[in-house]
Amino acid sequence: MASAPTLPISNPQSESQPPIATPAFRAFLSRLNATIRNGLSQRRPWLELVDRSSFSRPDSLSEAASRVRKNFSYFRVNYVSLLALSLALSLLSHPFSLLVLLSLLAAWVFLYLFRPSDQPVVIAGRTFSDRETLGILVVSTIVVVFLTSVGSVLISALLVGLAVVCAHGAFRMPEDLFLDDQEPANSGLLSFLGGAASSAAAAAAPVVATRV
Repeated sequence: MASAPTLPISNPQSESQPPIATPAFRAFLSRLNATIRNGLSQRRPWLELVDRSSFSRPDSLSEAASRVRKNFSYFRVNYVSLLALSLALSLLSHPFSLLVLLSLLAAWVFLYLFRPSDQPVVIAGRTFSDRETLGILVVSTIVVVFLTSVGSVLISALLVGLAVVCAHGAFRMPEDLFLDDQEPANSGLLSFLGGAASSAAAAAAPVVATRV
C-alpha cells in the first residue's frame, strides 16, 4: 500500500525577514559607505593642518575672515572631521544622551524608514497606522532634541567644534596652500554632506512613498 504523499509545509517565520534586512536598508548602507569613503579620500594631510610654522596672528578682522574662507575651502573635509570628533567626544562623555539618540535613530529606522509596508507596527496588541507612527516619531524627536539635555549637548559640541575650526582658520596662513580655483563648488564638505543626505533620501524614498 503506497503511503500518502507528504505535503510541503512552509514556515512563516523562515520566510519573513527582519525589518533591518530589507534591500532598501542594504542599499542605504552601501551608498552611505561609498559617500563617506569618497569624502574622506579628499581630506588634506593632518600634518599640513597643524604645521606650526604656518601660524601667525592676523593683522585685522578682514584678514582673519579671508583666511577662514581660504582655509575652509582647502581643509573643509578635515574641518568636518573635527566637528564629528567634537560631537563624538561630547556624546561619549554623556552616555545617557548617546543612548537616547541611538534609541531615537533605531526607532526611525526600524519603525518607519526601512520597515516593510506589509508589516504594521503592533505595540501591546494595538496596531498603529503609518501616520500614527510618523506622528509619534516626530513628537518624540522634538521632545528629545528640545526638551531634554540631548539638545544642549549637541549644540555645545557644535559650538566648540566651530570655535576650533574658526580659530584655526583665522591663524593658519593660507599662502602656502595650493588652492585650485577650478575646483567645483560642491566638492569636499558640500559633496560629503550632500552625498550622505541624498543617499539616505534615495534609499528611503521608495519606502516612504508607499506610506504617504
